[in-house]
Amino acid sequence: MTLDVVNAENQKVGSLDLDDAVFAGPVKTDLIWESVVRANAAGRRGTHMTKTRGLVSGTGRKPWKQKGTGRAQVGEARNPLWRKGGTVFGPQPRSYEYTLPKKVERGALRAALMARLREGAVIVVDELRATEIKTKAAAELLRRLGATGRTLVIDIAPDENFTRSARNIPGVTIARSGRIDARDVMQAGRIIATRAAVERLQEVLG
Repeated sequence: MTLDVVNAENQKVGSLDLDDAVFAGPVKTDLIWESVVRANAAGRRGTHMTKTRGLVSGTGRKPWKQKGTGRAQVGEARNPLWRKGGTVFGPQPRSYEYTLPKKVERGALRAALMARLREGAVIVVDELRATEIKTKAAAELLRRLGATGRTLVIDIAPDENFTRSARNIPGVTIARSGRIDARDVMQAGRIIATRAAVERLQEVLG
């Protein structure tokens, strides 16, 4: 597969040959699914909590004596059987994050990039740099490259001026090539990557 390389004016300035051993073959959607589910789980806050019998308000005094009243035996008003009592085995704050094998994550990223390349959603530019910090100029540059809506910009080391210029544009995410995953690739409507970033990804995923 050969991709056109364009400049900031969206004019072709070269081409980039992709290794068929990396970006050819069937798209393994099962790996993409596993990576996306893992990323979504890691993003959960996990702050849910219910009060146990030790946390609900109320006295710990025994409501009535153990025997002789004809009523059920009760130890305290906060027991789970009573109204406003504590909750047994309710949800508690925890982390939903877990890890997948590195080969699975790399395979998922490779499959996601393959899918987006075949859709024509990937634009390769020679470089992304800005001489000044100006959001309007960055928005115009992205518009010329066909970036509308949710856009993922990938570079090995993003230019600081460009990053500060584009970070306030709605829907635009700037990421390092070594910090992206399958979810980042799949949820973006347009992917703009520098030539160096694509070459690095091809090297890592090969």
